[in-house]
Amino acid sequence: MKGGLPATGVHPVRFVTSGKLYAELGRRAGRVVASDLQSGSSSFRVRAVMPVAESFKFAIELRTHTSGLAAPQMMFSHWEVIDIDPFWKPRTEEEYLHWGEKWDGVNRAKAYMDAVRTRKGLATDKQLVQHAEKQRTLSKKK
Repeated sequence: MKGGLPATGVHPVRFVTSGKLYAELGRRAGRVVASDLQSGSSSFRVRAVMPVAESFKFAIELRTHTSGLAAPQMMFSHWEVIDIDPFWKPRTEEEYLHWGEKWDGVNRAKAYMDAVRTRKGLATDKQLVQHAEKQRTLSKKK
């Protein structure tokens, strides 16, 4: 399974909003490639890469979180193999001791795969009804 990574060049941003910029990139599995201060100003330019699947509505959320002080310029950069097994579960004794019976983290490869399967109308392993007795709608109206 491959995922495209758009190169995200962010226009000059004031130093005050840098934390919010890095937080938004981190939340979307982005990696900062380069960051340099613009000479003669208090602005800096950040080059980062993030998966295309995570880049939707990035510009809107970045402008919202930075109050319009950051403006992204996104373009496709390269293909990158996702090195996560989408079907990973703890199997060895060491993994059971570390993660327990069920791993509660987010597997990004599995999330991408399920999103594509749902969009194409294919089967996924999600349960539609988890607790049937809680979802009953048997009521007596008088």
